[in-house]
Amino acid sequence: MNGTFTGAGVGPGDPELMTFKAARAIRECDAVAIPVSDKRLTRPVFEAVRQERNDDSASEACRAYLEKCVAYQIAAGAVPEIRMKDRLYLPMPMVKEKDRLKKIHDRDADAVEELLESGKDVVFLTLGDPSVYSTCMYVHRRLKARGYRTGLIPGVPSFCAAAARLDIPLVENRQELHLLPASYEIEESLRLPGTKVLMKAGRKMADVKRILKESGMQAAMVENCGMEKEQLFFSTEEIPEEAGYYSLLVVKEEKTEKGRTGA
Repeated sequence: MNGTFTGAGVGPGDPELMTFKAARAIRECDAVAIPVSDKRLTRPVFEAVRQERNDDSASEACRAYLEKCVAYQIAAGAVPEIRMKDRLYLPMPMVKEKDRLKKIHDRDADAVEELLESGKDVVFLTLGDPSVYSTCMYVHRRLKARGYRTGLIPGVPSFCAAAARLDIPLVENRQELHLLPASYEIEESLRLPGTKVLMKAGRKMADVKRILKESGMQAAMVENCGMEKEQLFFSTEEIPEEAGYYSLLVVKEEKTEKGRTGA
């Protein structure tokens, strides 16, 4: 019987926010799929963990991939047994060329398919929730179309964790919630009513901050939510113009004196 492919959300950063279900899937799987953004990895690499059966048995290059994979480090903090699992390193470069990405994702799916055909269950580790801007879905979609058993395990989304760390609600009563990738044009989207969450804002932080200030909007930001170098910023003025990749902004709709919301 063929194996099953599962995309498992490990949450935003704090291992304590991982779900029991994700932890169980990792413990019971045969191999974990690890997304690698390093452009030097051009093809999938499978690593059977034998001998010492831990991260130390990995090659130097693969150890570097493990150290840089935030999802893996989160999972290892909650499920130490993950270090005894075979690993499949999948190239997931941060590029926008559609044709190039299609070829890369096709090869990634082919590599996972080989494991599934051998009867192995594979868990793809993904930050936050697999249904929200996750690279996992590129592989999941292809395998599902090919007829393999697939599944998704939800994780605590980064925007929910960020709101909790800021100690604020995301939305109340009839307010709308909009999730926006900050790496694209956001001026028009910021005019939407309700709360706007700007994700993946790190590289565009200077532009994002300028747009917010020009629009007279106030935002709060969490950088590295739940991670070692977490930082909280409670106003647009406090937000630095340079920030890490894992930076998320919450732009709240202003309230009028009568308690109603306005753009």
